[in-house]
Amino acid sequence: MSEKPPLRVVPAESPESDGRRARSERSKLQIVDALFRLILDGNLDPSAASVAEEAAVGLRTVFRHFEDMDSLYRELTARLEAEILPIVMKPWSSADWRARLHELVSRRAGIYERIMPFKVAANLRRYQSDWLMHDYQRFLRMERSGLHGILPDEVLADKGLSAALEMVTGFQTWRRIRQDQGLDPQEAEAMLLRTVDALLADIERG
Repeated sequence: MSEKPPLRVVPAESPESDGRRARSERSKLQIVDALFRLILDGNLDPSAASVAEEAAVGLRTVFRHFEDMDSLYRELTARLEAEILPIVMKPWSSADWRARLHELVSRRAGIYERIMPFKVAANLRRYQSDWLMHDYQRFLRMERSGLHGILPDEVLADKGLSAALEMVTGFQTWRRIRQDQGLDPQEAEAMLLRTVDALLADIERG
């Protein structure tokens, strides 16, 4: 019979250590919450100093938790994606691809409206940040993949049509019609659905 390995005794952490960890976690949450609030309040390019002030922590505390602003935006992105993922992954209500495309537009309208200030803030910084540029391109790939998963081969084979549908259903179009053209969310969604139907007018139903 082989010998049993000796038992290892792991010392319990002290209450002081537990307290430090809890305080550290609270500070981290305060910092991310502060970034959320600043962006929602219209500060689309907040500095580390403004985040520290809003969070009521020192600048050193911000950089102790987040090496730079990119790492803070990574945390913000992770939080937003955790919020919207259940919507993205929800099963479609219809088996018909046209109905699914309408459903995709409606879902994205809700998602884009929620994330718009944060996406705009990230877009302002992406030309100075390799990570934010990579995340921007990743988001485009996710949009394209979600759309292509619905469209039939006939539509995908028409590169001009599929590219037009990708543009119409993408975030940048939502941002433009909401911010630059001044449509409210309901008007914006109706316009997108109308545009999608117009693009597909020559595609036979079947």
